[in-house]
Amino acid sequence: MKKIKSLLLLMLTMTLIFSQVPVVSAAEPIDEVRDLIEHYYVEEVPPSILSKPSIKEIADELDPYSVYMTKKEADRFTNMINQQLTGIGVVLEEHVQGVKIIQSIPNGPADQAGLRAGDIITYVNGKSLSGESVQTAASYISGEADTSVSINFLQQETGLTLTKMIIRKKISLQNVETEWLGGNIGYIRLNSFSMDAAEQLQKAIKTMGSAKGFIFDLRNNGGGYVSAAQEVSGLFPNVELAFQLRERNQEPEVSVALKQDIQFLKPVHTLVNKNSASAAEMVSASIKEQNGAVLYGQKTYGKGSMQSLFILNDDSMLKLTTAKFYSPKGNEINHIGITPNVVTEIGEELAAAHKDHLMKLYSNYKEMPALSEVPTTKDFTITMNINMNWDTAKTENIQLIHLGGGEKEFTLQKLDDRKIKVIPKEPLLSKGKYMLIIHPNWKSKNNQTMKLGNYMEIGVK
Repeated sequence: MKKIKSLLLLMLTMTLIFSQVPVVSAAEPIDEVRDLIEHYYVEEVPPSILSKPSIKEIADELDPYSVYMTKKEADRFTNMINQQLTGIGVVLEEHVQGVKIIQSIPNGPADQAGLRAGDIITYVNGKSLSGESVQTAASYISGEADTSVSINFLQQETGLTLTKMIIRKKISLQNVETEWLGGNIGYIRLNSFSMDAAEQLQKAIKTMGSAKGFIFDLRNNGGGYVSAAQEVSGLFPNVELAFQLRERNQEPEVSVALKQDIQFLKPVHTLVNKNSASAAEMVSASIKEQNGAVLYGQKTYGKGSMQSLFILNDDSMLKLTTAKFYSPKGNEINHIGITPNVVTEIGEELAAAHKDHLMKLYSNYKEMPALSEVPTTKDFTITMNINMNWDTAKTENIQLIHLGGGEKEFTLQKLDDRKIKVIPKEPLLSKGKYMLIIHPNWKSKNNQTMKLGNYMEIGVK
């Protein structure tokens, strides 16, 4: 049996983490598997299970995350972890009816065919996926580039069962994505806890060095390497401990956060949802308990178990649950998940986190009455209580910020000595949420400067 140097932590399809394991030699893979389970499985396994005649039958009696893979399946699995895929571009988890999509890669073949997160793939080329592992399902869905595959799926939004013929493509995923949000807030998304996740995140933080705050997005992140979770926890200055591991018949072991050279030195709001799992939950638990960041979203998946990868004599692979992990303080995660500090409606996480950043930045400003159900073509009239010198009214003294997005461009139109109109250059987004911020830099006709800034929340029809 070949050595794999790291222990892995995964939510079904995703990621991995290795730790040194002894080499065990046996003539047949099934004997290796029995020996590995006896020595390393997180719980005692009765002889009645170990005596079953095939590896698959033995693995089927263990937990859902312990899976036997052929060499071909194992190769696809490790490529998936490293964000190198040939297929239709979906991240999956097991479901009683087949496999559930937790992420449809933007502009990938599945996304272009209309498959979305929450949809359930039930058949591939006419073969039912009910009761199949994610790894097995992925082996059916994957294939050579430019070949086609027939996908039957249950559409979450409509409840309809649809069939699509999709052309497989080579997909190289961008693991860290960045964007500037209105108000100089840096948005950073991590898709997988790959081995170089912390390195990539440090580059992103450095690039956004002028940010007044950060939003760190772990939504739909299914996990990754345990070492990566330790390193990512070390991006938060307040976080000293990463997680707690409990192996069979061993005392709990608390692992420290591995401090990084570049850290989040401005306030961080972290986004999670029901598909944030495994290593993503490790980091979420540690930063919540140690005030490293404020969590926004919905309760996480609740996968608190860790898997080790063992390559067998014939180059097939056993993914075996070898430990359970808990928060640094020992709070259970498995089947429970992590409840955010700020619970939001699905899809509202980013806007809520962005809004709170802005409100903290301008906490000394006066809040004006909010506007709701405004038309997408709405203009905004600002009325002052004294006559103004509108020559000092520059556009840079006003911000119209799309919450969860960027700043809207606008023009200013003087109406009279006390009124000025803000006219967006493009229509507002339907159902969008905005914040209009007026900075105290204008002057009156008698040369008095505004004493206080103002802001207003806006909701669009």
